[in-house]
Amino acid sequence: MKPLLALVVDDSILVRSAIKEIIKLCGGFVIFEASNGQIAVDTYKDVRPDLVFLDIVMPIRDGIDALIEIKAFDPQATVVIVSAVATHSQVKRAIQAGASDFVQKPWEQSRIISIVEKVKEKKRGM
Repeated sequence: MKPLLALVVDDSILVRSAIKEIIKLCGGFVIFEASNGQIAVDTYKDVRPDLVFLDIVMPIRDGIDALIEIKAFDPQATVVIVSAVATHSQVKRAIQAGASDFVQKPWEQSRIISIVEKVKEKKRGM
């Protein structure tokens, strides 16, 4: 069975590492990283990951703009917004733009695991 692909996008290397470690606990994923929204869009178009964890506030291009472009490229993309500073309007904008879910930093590890396992079930059941 070929591995699923995940993309973790955050300008903090510590946050990327923490999310990557949780995904690794679940197994079955090859994980890519991006440190800003532009790299996220470019990487998404190159590798078409099964799951994206995407921060909102980043340099060069923010997560909402990246989400909009990713969803325009692939309406089926599974993009989970992960943010500490999201306002109600940003969360609403992200959902309207097609975010699959939202995780508030600091997160519960079980919350990330639940999202990863749901994606595994959905993709493996196809």
